[in-house]
Amino acid sequence: MLTEAQFQDYTRAEAEGRASKEQLALLEPYRVKRAIFLAAGLGSRMAPLTLHTPKPLVTVNGTRIIDTLLKAVVRAGIEEIYMIRGYLKEQFEVLKEEYPQIVFLDNDDYDKANNISSAVRAGELLSNAYVFESDLVLNHPALVRKYEYGSNFLGFPVSQTDDWCLYADEEGYVVRQSVGGTDCHQMVGISHWSGEDGKKLARDLAEVYRSEGGEKVYWEQVAFLYKKENYRVKLRPCARGDVLEIDTYEELRAIDKSYPEIEE
Repeated sequence: MLTEAQFQDYTRAEAEGRASKEQLALLEPYRVKRAIFLAAGLGSRMAPLTLHTPKPLVTVNGTRIIDTLLKAVVRAGIEEIYMIRGYLKEQFEVLKEEYPQIVFLDNDDYDKANNISSAVRAGELLSNAYVFESDLVLNHPALVRKYEYGSNFLGFPVSQTDDWCLYADEEGYVVRQSVGGTDCHQMVGISHWSGEDGKKLARDLAEVYRSEGGEKVYWEQVAFLYKKENYRVKLRPCARGDVLEIDTYEELRAIDKSYPEIEE
């Protein structure tokens, strides 16, 4: 097993095209094997667009939201792509034209439960995998990497937020998740789960989902609240503009002026 310092040195050498065969062989256990997209939700806050189109397929300045993520995955050489779909699921078939490697998994409970129902559907595919919320506009594709040292979750630093956020200890490991906070990192729906953590996550997600009220849980809460003793997840800092989460139609209009105002 490499130390984190060795890992950083070798991945830098690989990116610059100067890694030796021995270094590449040592990096191989850290290669990300798959990407999982959680794309089953209704996206109701972006109505009226989402009345007829799943939110990940909405275009922003001429590009589908989900394409910004998929292209980064392909660029990083991640070969396995799984997409959990639900609402208007047939419309996702269009993605096969550009990404024939996508495997679709259907979540028939998308309208009865929170996104834990999609993560449960992924099961042990979570092992050594990226997990993406599928309604994010990725402006910094290099955030999706070929190799990852361990489990991590993206967030950008904020002095104050009303959104979901993470707190980390001095070593950079997440110690608390909350809704709203100060001097924390606002969560970005991009994470990586190591082989070992992914297997644990598959088990813990299923257990929490089966428990009373489990269908109301957000999937990340399993690792950061309900079963947090089972995980050591690094906070991975990024910049605020690296990833955009567009929640409402008005937020979309602020970025893409081609969308008309909605008359009251």
